[in-house]
Amino acid sequence: MRQIPLGTKATFTLRVLSEHLASQFKDAMLPQVLATPMMILAMENAALNAIRPFLEQGESAVGTEIAVRHLAATPVGHTVRAEAEVIKTTGKRIEFKVSASDEIEEIGNGTHQRTVITLQSFNERLASKRAR
Repeated sequence: MRQIPLGTKATFTLRVLSEHLASQFKDAMLPQVLATPMMILAMENAALNAIRPFLEQGESAVGTEIAVRHLAATPVGHTVRAEAEVIKTTGKRIEFKVSASDEIEEIGNGTHQRTVITLQSFNERLASKRAR
């Protein structure tokens, strides 16, 4: 991994479809609005997009921590834009400030952490777990 400058930013957009709704994930009685896990998915993808140019071949980064607030509902058909900004790096651990908005307002914000991994080592450890 090459050094990642603080302040590095990236985005990820998601058009809200019926399969992204809370009523699809949990209970059909829930409102027809974007599910919190889908908002988090967009934030995590924005974070990965921010650091992708700094990863070496054979590296990736996995999410290790997320602390977010879901502030407003987003109905189907709207577009969610998530943004992530690198706020701290400690070795292979990268911390981000994350937020998400739809066309009207901010719908969520918080922090996220990812850790850079070597895919080969990660996959070897995973395979040994499967073998147990």
